Amino acid sequence: MTDHIRVTYRIETPGSIEALAQKIAADQSTGTFTELPGETEALKARYAARVERIEPLPHAEAPGFPTDAPGPFHRADVTIAWPLDAIGTDIAALMAITVGGVYAIRGLTGVRVMDFDLPPAFACHPGPQFGIAGSRRLMGVAEGPMIASIIKPSLGLSPEETAQVVQTLCEAGVDFIKDDEKLMSPEYSPLAARVDAIMPVIERHADRTGKRVMYAFGISSADPDRMMRDHDYVATRGGNAAVVNINSIGHGGMAFLRKRSALCLHAHRNGWDILTRHPALGMEFCAYQKIWRLLGVDQFQINGMQAKYWEPDDSFVKSFHDVMMPIFSDADCPLPVVCSGQWGGQAVDTYQRTGRTLDLMYLGGGGIHGHPNGAAAGVRAIRRAWQAAADGESLEQAAANHPDLAASLAKWGK
Repeated sequence: MTDHIRVTYRIETPGSIEALAQKIAADQSTGTFTELPGETEALKARYAARVERIEPLPHAEAPGFPTDAPGPFHRADVTIAWPLDAIGTDIAALMAITVGGVYAIRGLTGVRVMDFDLPPAFACHPGPQFGIAGSRRLMGVAEGPMIASIIKPSLGLSPEETAQVVQTLCEAGVDFIKDDEKLMSPEYSPLAARVDAIMPVIERHADRTGKRVMYAFGISSADPDRMMRDHDYVATRGGNAAVVNINSIGHGGMAFLRKRSALCLHAHRNGWDILTRHPALGMEFCAYQKIWRLLGVDQFQINGMQAKYWEPDDSFVKSFHDVMMPIFSDADCPLPVVCSGQWGGQAVDTYQRTGRTLDLMYLGGGGIHGHPNGAAAGVRAIRRAWQAAADGESLEQAAANHPDLAASLAKWGK
């Protein structure tokens, strides 16, 4: 059936999985802790959630949440279906009904949202405005990976100092540059002053070389009106991209921005780790990313292989495949942004484990700025590493006649 919203949860309990699944379905739709005179069979048939599937998993000896109850703790993936008429297509309603209250259910020692299976009615949301094809067009990169960098140091540079870094990166040959997600509009670098300093550098480079580097400015704000004013300032001065801290602005802020946006929206997911680092709690990226894609993310940062943060390689690979899997059509796939401690040494493994695709942005910060021969050498090393990946060479083979890649391997290869 296509007129139901299905959510899969990984639940854990010392009691009955079946009883708890039924309790979630009742509590999160028509029912409560006791029988109700108005909860007729006709009403339940139209609006009540129902348990569709229970897939048992191995028991856990220790509970996910603190509890005095003795084990073992029973675990299962449970799929619950809500009639579309009971929720509609509003994201706030979806999250309140299928997600928000579930974590409060008594008797759980673990609950994690694993996936949303949404009916075609949810295609009413705009999705990416630019996505993969639009990002390529705006950067002038018809094929191959899009090589990108971040302003470093992350914080503390004045607008004029930032513009100098931008000029260095443009001359180094990058396709994309972004503000660090921590940079929005501090006193030492107000957004308007930063735009005024950077955009002339972008324009001069484009006039001289024909290459227009995409620059994404940090416009995130809890005030949607301020965010739109900053958006408009970037757009009217020739900018074409923005960094958006999606968890900070929220679903409503993202919907507000996307509805009015002329910029390519580069999503940073900082804060997602709160939802996912505890395996018995939170939300899988598979579920999380679908909502943000529907709301209009064009480019999605998802960490990378051998990242500098906690996330293991298998998790990154799954995240990559998640964002490349259409929800309703290929047009709702954002550009995957491979990031976090990337310097080129991960290119071959990334290519092999993500389906041998070059439809990605490869984002290097320290891996470009920190190259022993300078930023331009850092970019050249990364491009050579990706050429090696596509050609089936090892990094060592590629480095044999490429001093910049050899220097990267010498510095970071261990």
